[in-house]
Formats: sequence, C-alpha cells, structure tokens
Amino acid sequence: MSSAGRRGSSRSSKAARSAVWGSPTTIWHRSGGRNHYSLLYRSSEKAGILDYCREKGIDFWAYMVLEQGALSGKYDTQHPLPAASQRGETYNPLLPQIERLVAVLRTIGAKHGVSPAQIALAWALAKGTTPIIGVTSVSQVEDTVRAIRLSLTVEEINRMEAAAEETGVDTRGAWEKPMI
Repeated sequence: MSSAGRRGSSRSSKAARSAVWGSPTTIWHRSGGRNHYSLLYRSSEKAGILDYCREKGIDFWAYMVLEQGALSGKYDTQHPLPAASQRGETYNPLLPQIERLVAVLRTIGAKHGVSPAQIALAWALAKGTTPIIGVTSVSQVEDTVRAIRLSLTVEEINRMEAAAEETGVDTRGAWEKPMI
C-alpha cells in the first residue's frame, strides 16, 4: 500500500484537515479565545475581551457555561450535586445563593418550552460566544441544538444578568487570574 493510502499518513491528514477547515490561514481565523464564562462569571465580558474578539472576528469559546451543572436546573438545596464529588464540594454551598437565578432561568425556559440549561446556553450564544458543552447523552446533544435555535429578548437577557449579579457569587477558579 502506498503511503498516501495509509491511515494517518501526513499527506492524507493534511488533505482531510484542508477539506474540513480550509487553508492554515482559515484555521487561524476560526480559532479564538477560550475562557470560563457563565452568568455567574462574566469577567471576560467585563474586561472587554468579548467585545475585542467580536471586533476582530475572533471566536470566543466559553467553557463552564452551566457551572458544572449548577445552572442546569437539575440541582437545588433539596437535590444537591453528589456530595463526595469536586462539583458538589464547590457548588453545593452556593446553591442557596443561586436558587433565584435558576428560578429566573426556569421561568424564561417555561415561556420557550425548554429547560433552564437550554436558557443558560442560549444566553451564552446571544452574548456572541460558542459554548463548549460536555455532554453525556444524546438527549443533551438534542437539548443543545434546541438552545441554538432559541432567540432571547433583550429583556430576558437583562433579567438573567440582574438575577446573576444579585447572587453575589463569584465562581472564578483558583487557576484563573482576575481580569478586571
């Protein structure tokens, strides 16, 4: 078999990448920044990073949009995250403070016929980011597709952001340096 026909050969890998992504210049253009960004942690926005990326045509990839599930609507003080997990240790103490925010997400979600998680994802999309979502089931992929199709009003976005600010919660990780 020739080297061009082998799996993983340099020539076929480059051709495959080019077919999917275009030229190396195009790859760079489609690259972007990646930061923790959620209703509870908007430092990238407040520091002007989102505006800068938008102005320069740079994608902004947002991770932890659902704050490890704390904004999904699945957890509350009566139904906390698994206590013996890092997620539980981090977010269970914050659940009383974020219940009103999740209630706002739930109310807006009911209007659109979707879950609080889908509303939080739609918010991140409305802010011009590309959420990085960890999915563990096909239904979560389908939920993400529904979130992509949502159009939130300015009033809904403002309600969510006001509720998030009122929590007083800062979910900046120990590895993250202050941006503002």
